[in-house]
Amino acid sequence: MLARAPQGKREREFEFTPADFEAVRKTLYELAGISLNDGKSDLVYGRLARRLRSLRIPRFSEYLAYIHSAAGEGEVVHFINALTTNLTAFFREPHHFEFLANTALPETMQRHRNDHRVRLWSAGCSTGEEPYSIAMILSETRLLDSPWDTRLLATDLDSNVVATAREGRYAEQRIAGLTRARSKKWFHPLPGGKDVQVKGALQEAITFKQLNLMHDWPMRGPFDVIFCRNVVIYFDKPTQKQLFDRYADILVDGGYLFLGHSETMHRLSDRFELVGKTIYRKVK
Repeated sequence: MLARAPQGKREREFEFTPADFEAVRKTLYELAGISLNDGKSDLVYGRLARRLRSLRIPRFSEYLAYIHSAAGEGEVVHFINALTTNLTAFFREPHHFEFLANTALPETMQRHRNDHRVRLWSAGCSTGEEPYSIAMILSETRLLDSPWDTRLLATDLDSNVVATAREGRYAEQRIAGLTRARSKKWFHPLPGGKDVQVKGALQEAITFKQLNLMHDWPMRGPFDVIFCRNVVIYFDKPTQKQLFDRYADILVDGGYLFLGHSETMHRLSDRFELVGKTIYRKVK
């Protein structure tokens, strides 16, 4: 999710022209499908000035040329990471997890009563709170227990947050909203009393990977459930439509797609039906 623009203005270390801003917008869209609106100029400067300073590049035009060169291939991920941020929480939008536990997973278990194969994907996993919340529900519905072959994939565009999610270390206040039973079962305090660590059994239930949704997807699916919340809001309508079609292609018939609270696929896809608040079921 895009960060908020910095407050106030200050003298700039680097020249940053309207043409530079447009070039950044174009590059971000080409690389990640993310559309920046006109009001994000200060945000872009504030975030990318750090990269110019770190690389000792004096001008934005040179920085963008570097990104597009063979030598700057490794800088692409830093460019994308710099312009995105990730706000999330455990069991954010709790009605989604209630639906997952009470409707989606029972249907999934019925569908797979013979092969015991269940696949879920957190697409835009941020720092891990979403997939860990899903994994807790999987445990509580006994889908993490044998004989079920249950796999949960968690991906994000930002390699830094994927690393944080994989580590599973959080400030203690991050789990304040969890029930006491869940906190005790799935987290243990770290020395110093300020952080907690996700227990190994929950970490082992999730495969974390960096993935650009605009690129080819290495996984074949099919998936039974996909969470893609607070992601598509940053794409333009043609990109959203393309992404919804790709999700439909990789979901089982009757599988579920969860979107964020301010997102919709109204007039963008006829392959899903709305069955709850930002909860969609694949129909074709």
